[in-house]
Amino acid sequence: MTELTVTAGTSNSNNLLRRDIRFLGNILGEVLVHQGGNELLDIVEKIREASKSLRAVFLPELHDEFKEMINSLEPGIRHQVIRAFAIYFQLVNIAEQNHRIRRKRDYERSAGETVQTGTIEAAIKNLKEQGFTYVEAKEIMEGMSLELVMTAHPTEAMRRAILDIHKRIADDVMQLDNPTLTFREREQLREKLLNEVITLWQTDELRDRKPTVLDEVRNGMYYFHETLFHVLPEVYQELERCLTKYYPEHYWHVPAYLRFGSWIGGDRDGNPSVTADVTWQTLRMHRKLAVREYQHILSDLFKHLSFCTTIVDVTDELMASIQRDRLQVTLQKTQQWNNEKEPYRIKLTYMVEKLHNLLDDTKKDTPERYANVSEFIEDLKIIDRSLRHHYADYVADTHLKKLIRQVELFGFHTATLDIRQHSKEHENAMTEILANMNIVPNYSELEEEEKVKLLEKILNDPRPLTSPYQDYSESTKECLEVYRTVYRAQQEYGKQCITSYLISMTEAASDILEVMVFAKEVGLFYKEADGSVTCTLQSVPLFETIDDLHAAPGIMDQLFSMPIYRQSVAAMNDLQEIMLGYSDSNKDGGVVTANWELRVAMKQITATANQYGAKLKFFHGRGGALGRGGMPLNRSILVQPPETIGGGIKITEQGEVLSSRYSLRGIAYRSLEQATSALIEANKLAKLRQKCSPEEERWEDIMVGISETSLSKYQDLVFREPDFLKFFRESTPLVEVGELNIGSRPSKRKNSDRFEDLRAIPWVFAWTQSRYLFPAWYAAGTGLMNFYQNKEENLKILQEMYQHFSFFRSVIDTLQFALIKADLVIAKEYANMCSDSEAKDRVFDQIEEEFRLTREMVLKIAGISEILDNVPGLQESIRLRNPYVDPLSYLQVQLLAELRSVREQGEDDAHLLREVLLTINGIAAGLRNTG
Repeated sequence: MTELTVTAGTSNSNNLLRRDIRFLGNILGEVLVHQGGNELLDIVEKIREASKSLRAVFLPELHDEFKEMINSLEPGIRHQVIRAFAIYFQLVNIAEQNHRIRRKRDYERSAGETVQTGTIEAAIKNLKEQGFTYVEAKEIMEGMSLELVMTAHPTEAMRRAILDIHKRIADDVMQLDNPTLTFREREQLREKLLNEVITLWQTDELRDRKPTVLDEVRNGMYYFHETLFHVLPEVYQELERCLTKYYPEHYWHVPAYLRFGSWIGGDRDGNPSVTADVTWQTLRMHRKLAVREYQHILSDLFKHLSFCTTIVDVTDELMASIQRDRLQVTLQKTQQWNNEKEPYRIKLTYMVEKLHNLLDDTKKDTPERYANVSEFIEDLKIIDRSLRHHYADYVADTHLKKLIRQVELFGFHTATLDIRQHSKEHENAMTEILANMNIVPNYSELEEEEKVKLLEKILNDPRPLTSPYQDYSESTKECLEVYRTVYRAQQEYGKQCITSYLISMTEAASDILEVMVFAKEVGLFYKEADGSVTCTLQSVPLFETIDDLHAAPGIMDQLFSMPIYRQSVAAMNDLQEIMLGYSDSNKDGGVVTANWELRVAMKQITATANQYGAKLKFFHGRGGALGRGGMPLNRSILVQPPETIGGGIKITEQGEVLSSRYSLRGIAYRSLEQATSALIEANKLAKLRQKCSPEEERWEDIMVGISETSLSKYQDLVFREPDFLKFFRESTPLVEVGELNIGSRPSKRKNSDRFEDLRAIPWVFAWTQSRYLFPAWYAAGTGLMNFYQNKEENLKILQEMYQHFSFFRSVIDTLQFALIKADLVIAKEYANMCSDSEAKDRVFDQIEEEFRLTREMVLKIAGISEILDNVPGLQESIRLRNPYVDPLSYLQVQLLAELRSVREQGEDDAHLLREVLLTINGIAAGLRNTG
């Protein structure tokens, strides 16, 4: 299994990628022989060659022969064949990730003074060359804000144990580039890699149980420990280096514009396992991680700060701080540093102990621990100033500067935790509480206007609604306990540990006001006697469906016009956060309409906020898959309308996106560097352009018609075709995906088969597995054709939009990625599992015809003859992957048919289910997408 290579380009760099894939493929071949004999390797090779031949020239007789070869596999061999192809893709993915790091290093090594596109230096150089003054550049730096939020959305199909093996293999493969390795060392490296691949082969890819919420918390924290604690401050260092280089007459300390947050342990929407207690445990785990990281860094710093007072003069400030520590902090004799002439080391021992005491509740509210993160930063700055006092600037710049930045970014809480809950849960709890207080018998039955008036009145009234003497249902008790936990957390860990409460399925102003009322009950919101408002937790609406996006501007206008609400926003730095859902809007209206309506909503909500002098931070709920808004991080920033980014940007980072972007330091750095470069560019455009150009206004008018036609086409099939849901369930592995144990959360919001209650992740996951990729392209062709209408002048307009309208270009390019990964020949094999042949033909024919039309339109607009001709490297990579994914798809169809046949008899087969799940993992690795 050695032939999958990226042939685009002839550089030595690509030769090295081919070398790595061949090297790992040969090792896997040895493992197959070692574990299954020559027979296994021969069968795998025979299937691979047949799949390649079928891709090269599709002939019905070859297709039948290939299917027969797959279907005739004996179960024991079949299981090993599945794993062989799945593991091969894992190794190829490792090689390609390493190659990304190699290419960047190669460029930097050979470029000399040339600045690489997409880097931080390129962005700052462009600012300078375009005439931006120091003051203007400083305004851009101070106005930038990007928060990346880890979520526990179940789209990472691989176990942590597998990802750990991948990390070790990646580190070892990188050593192949080391020119100083001796022959013997290379042999040892090969032997080590062989052992790792054997370990990979003998490690179970599948989880034996669903992860708990705290398991998911630990998985998320892995990325902070492995990469982010170290890489994030390096991105800041590079930005400050470049600013100093191009604006040398000024000192630069860039504000904290780039941070990471998390939903893991706070997102309770549809997940009953996320309780208030779990949220509290999550916060404790976050604190423990931060403290342990700082202790480790200070221990390392200890080695470098051996400065002796017989040689240097330290500051009086440092000596006074040590004296204070001696009076306040108790050290065990073994912890004390006895050399009085090495004051830095004495200081560090006290600092380490004060950090340790943060994890000891018995030391709470005592000077033996840091009262807040500012005290820790001040201690670090005392050391920094003293080092510079005796000209140890290099040590201060190398060690203290980075550590201070780390503390500024991660504090004692590692990441800001968001809370999320479904709006209906708040309404239910509010209904019960108001009935208990005899305020209104059934709040949920009130008209929206009545709800808003009542909630506004309650917010202005200082009296509480709840009483410790009242008894409530368990769900209402839990609802209230969440807010008490947030209040307790802000007191214990600082107000930055939790600042946002997200409301899923926000449909009205009352959904947002209900959260404020609950916040008021525990002291997170209160109106002072003088009329001023204090608010430390913001209600964040999540607008998800197309109807919700249409309603959003009016909802926000209603809220902003309410004095008590406007005061709450003012209390949060005059910044209103609003989340937009890419997944449910796509599921509701299709890819074109979802993207268009999101853009329209952003612009309209921004215009509304501007009327009230409020800033907005849009939170983009993007997934990893194309059907859920997935795209490279830098591109997701650049496609935003410039006028909508003034208050900052938040973006979710989900599932397999975390491991692909943040498991290796080199890739994490490059991803965050590109994001920073894009952020600078976006903020620059926002300053230059105050409103749309006439051309863009004309293009937006055209998009309205394209979107409306696309929406109608999409909903005709998804909502108005009576057999569509039956087709979807039977011709995709939807049910089996739910058995993959990849997340703690159920795949449906309710125990219901209604389309509305199906979560977007399994919706996209199932379509991706079955090679349709339906949510990522369906109905786009009809929308585009409605404007084109075979008129050359209209085609020229669409081509002009593709060249100059970033939103439209992004839509067309996303369609390209989806179309090249989709395979309707294989999708038809899945469709044949549908029990109603008439319904199957009717639905599949519509999908097939729309696929053809969408492909035709995309090629015309992009001016290319084949999909992704304009991105040949990616085109070649996907084309070369497809023949290796195909056997897994055909195997999955066969296994699904067998498993479902068994289950129809009222029985089950754990072995068959296991094989199905293995194909799901393998296809996910091959396509590099799940949900």
